[in-house]
Amino acid sequence: MSMAREWCVHGERGERRVSMASVLDIFSRYAVGWTVSTKESAEVAKALVEETARKQRIATGQVVLHADRGGPMTAKAFSSMLVELGISESHSRPHVSDDNCFSEAQFKTVKYRPDYPERFGCFEDAVSFMTRLFDWYHHEHHHNGIALMRPADVHHGRAAAVQARRAITLDAAYMRHPERFVRKAPAPTPLPSAVWINKPTTAVAVVAQ
Repeated sequence: MSMAREWCVHGERGERRVSMASVLDIFSRYAVGWTVSTKESAEVAKALVEETARKQRIATGQVVLHADRGGPMTAKAFSSMLVELGISESHSRPHVSDDNCFSEAQFKTVKYRPDYPERFGCFEDAVSFMTRLFDWYHHEHHHNGIALMRPADVHHGRAAAVQARRAITLDAAYMRHPERFVRKAPAPTPLPSAVWINKPTTAVAVVAQ
């Protein structure tokens, strides 16, 4: 875990005004919360963040929440809720399209899945699909940004054990065929030690413990 986490909130809307919003832990790339709704509103965003903070047992000052400048995320009621929860607020800079790059990348992964439908038959179809998709994303998807780890392994503290198993496999491969490794013996790709959105001048990074 970390002393400070940074979350991203992002939403996407379809033709029929079915919206999906997710809360992404940018260190582990794990979607700690998500929801599908028939409208975008501050009430929906509030409910999502409040429930996510409760489930994740977030302490005061532990999380910075980064979001775009959409109406739900800049509403006074949403900001007041963050103050009550002890969550610091951060927003994308005006006219900067990639300030929420982690969430944008996650949504690209979602939309480029081969089984992503052109449209959903009903609201319940959308919920069912997203449930299956996040299960795949968390527990099967090997993410480039976290050394090809699965988000669930990083988020739940299993990354070190995975790295150890990878090291054993690589050592065995090197012992069998050292000629295949010209420069040096192979080693697992290390996880990032810290992750930022717009690296600050003071130490508020998402730092692994």
